[in-house]
Amino acid sequence: MADDLAADAIARDQAGLPPIDEKARLYEAGLLAALTPPGPGRGVDWRTGCAVIRAIAAADSSVGAVLARHYVHTWSGRFYASNHEATALEEESLREQWLWTGTVRAPSSDEDTYAPDLTMRPRDTGYVLSGCRSVEAAATVADQIVVDAVCSVTGDILVVRIPRGARGVTVEPFHHRLGQRVAGAGEITLDRVTITPGQLMGHRPHDEESAAPFTALAEPALRLALCHVGLGIVEGALTEARDLNRGGHARRLPGEDPDLLLTYGELASAAQTATAVVHRATAVMARALDTGPHLDAEEPANVAALVATAETVTSKAALDVTTRVLELADAPGLDRFWRNARVLTAHHPVTRRLRSIGEHYLNGSHRAVAAAFH
Repeated sequence: MADDLAADAIARDQAGLPPIDEKARLYEAGLLAALTPPGPGRGVDWRTGCAVIRAIAAADSSVGAVLARHYVHTWSGRFYASNHEATALEEESLREQWLWTGTVRAPSSDEDTYAPDLTMRPRDTGYVLSGCRSVEAAATVADQIVVDAVCSVTGDILVVRIPRGARGVTVEPFHHRLGQRVAGAGEITLDRVTITPGQLMGHRPHDEESAAPFTALAEPALRLALCHVGLGIVEGALTEARDLNRGGHARRLPGEDPDLLLTYGELASAAQTATAVVHRATAVMARALDTGPHLDAEEPANVAALVATAETVTSKAALDVTTRVLELADAPGLDRFWRNARVLTAHHPVTRRLRSIGEHYLNGSHRAVAAAFH
């Protein structure tokens, strides 16, 4: 699948079309069914899922982001619903080969200072959902979109899934993006969309302190999956630049040029450093997910701190590597790695993460870790 995507990655990036063809390729390769939570005879474990995301992202990070959000949102039943409901939903997803996406906001102690963008009004059977929200991948092609919304009567924050083609749902694609052009990002507008009881997945806590330990893993899991997309960008950029240099497209002569060797040494070291940090966070997240509802109350904050560290290191490596490879080789399409890295990291300020990591390390603050994901 990665080889297939790499063959026409530049052409698809330039076209910037919704990922309809890419979704079909994922379906045909069996990845939509494979990247579901592990169960008897189905799904893959967290480490394997992240390895697949990274391999796909190295070939095309837009598709890697689609797959990352799909994999994490297929876990939504486990994060928010009962075990029985989660199992039934995962089995239906497997049968139907659904592609998942969504945007569930992380709990915040400052929740009350923001007006809700999505609201739900109770009715005799279920709810009516209205509002607008941006979705960073697969908004235009997903079969299930997971969002959180505030109940207008009780103030509860509910997590729901919206099936593809639901009445009252419109999607405005983000045209002419700087990068991640094939990810299918867009703004969804919900105009009195009917939400049945079967589409209600559960409650999202108002703040990080009231979150159940396993539910608290939802946002760090997504951010960690996107770290693997960032690693894929780094690996893809370095590999393509190296192949171009070997093929005679270097700005400087390859071989024994000491400056060129020094540059590749620095970039390869940065890539290996980011990989090591992300792998550590991935191993810790995998153990936490395997523990399930019996997770210790202190563990999510420790997991989130490692994920925030991984995100910080990966973002820096992705921006540095993708910028500097442009100095090493002269070929059309090499700039897409830099553009993709910029879009992937743009909405998550490094300074806030570093302060949160520092406060957790110094004071053991759980709230500080949660703040890293806003």
